[in-house]
Amino acid sequence: MITTDPGGDFVRVYGNREALCRAAARELLRVLEEAVSGRGSASAVLTGGGTGTGILAALAGLLEEEPALDWSRVHLWWGDERHLAAGDPERNEVQAAAALIDTLVAAHGMPAGNVHPMPASDGAGPERAAAQYAAELARHAPVDPGPDPRLPVFDVVMLGVGPDSHVASLFPGLPGPETRGRTVIGVQDSPKPPPQRVSLTVEALNTARRLWFVVAGLDKQEAVSAVRGARNAKTTDAARWPASVVSGGMATTWWLDGAAAR
Repeated sequence: MITTDPGGDFVRVYGNREALCRAAARELLRVLEEAVSGRGSASAVLTGGGTGTGILAALAGLLEEEPALDWSRVHLWWGDERHLAAGDPERNEVQAAAALIDTLVAAHGMPAGNVHPMPASDGAGPERAAAQYAAELARHAPVDPGPDPRLPVFDVVMLGVGPDSHVASLFPGLPGPETRGRTVIGVQDSPKPPPQRVSLTVEALNTARRLWFVVAGLDKQEAVSAVRGARNAKTTDAARWPASVVSGGMATTWWLDGAAAR
């Protein structure tokens, strides 16, 4: 089922997480193909968690039947990352590699240099990793700037939404959701383990052409309801509902399973 909220967000509801992931994977391929055809390159910002990783796994299953995309022209980024040692199985990039990216690099022509994980912990704090990632993003900003000269053009940004309405690693009650003037921040004292993380900022997320909230599970229902209500009523609040203040320039879409949409 596809509807539109009063605030203009598109809402797609599927019977379960698996159906959601399959549909989002097909649409992600379409968006990337459109960007490569029109601009010569494409960039997607990935998210972790069961739904984000599930979309990548579903996309891996489509690779043989959807061969048209030139993966050498696609760049992959992350919205946030756990500041853990390289190879830690809790890192989003490790899970994404197992679900899809290793296959893209090994068998579908994606250069390893087109994959841009956030720096792993090397004993320094997450602020240094944030500065390094901000510099990496700036290096790939187009000569003809997009929405923000510090950033590549993000054709699609995928975000989960936590039960507390956090997105990326921008948590209620911490400074992150209200940080301005930066594209990437280090996060200390995250209420969700591990305590140290790295995250894109609201400014960076809001440059997305298409922003997707990909959310499944009954534990997310209250957050989804609160955030959608705030967006529709124009009562967005970064400090209370970080998800309420991020939007895509062309479109914002909620990809929900029946439980999260209830």
